Amino acid sequence: MIYLVAGIVVALVVAYFFSRKTNQETEEPKIVADDCCGAHEVCEADSLLSSSDKAEYFEDEELDTYKNKAANSYSDDEIEQFREVLFTLKEREVAAWLKSLQLRGINPPEIIREEALMIVADRRGL
Repeated sequence: MIYLVAGIVVALVVAYFFSRKTNQETEEPKIVADDCCGAHEVCEADSLLSSSDKAEYFEDEELDTYKNKAANSYSDDEIEQFREVLFTLKEREVAAWLKSLQLRGINPPEIIREEALMIVADRRGL
């Protein structure tokens, strides 16, 4: 009787480990970007929603002069200032830059916002 119980226990343990191995082999591998922070399940790198109260600067302190300016009231030279900053950013920094501008009360020119959002959407694969 004891051999029967021991055999059943061993069989259950073997079946358990076999099923775990089979499940692991059938899972699709997750593709993670090279510049991922490692916490992609909870990563906010591409999020445009601000969860922080602290503005981050991207060597763009000069843009603070445009605080509370309407997005449709920029001159061509002012738009170029924003464009210069945008084109110096890495793709993964664009969403954070937009969040930073929001926290600083800066409304980027409409065309710059569209360009930045296209970069973010492309990065997300949308």
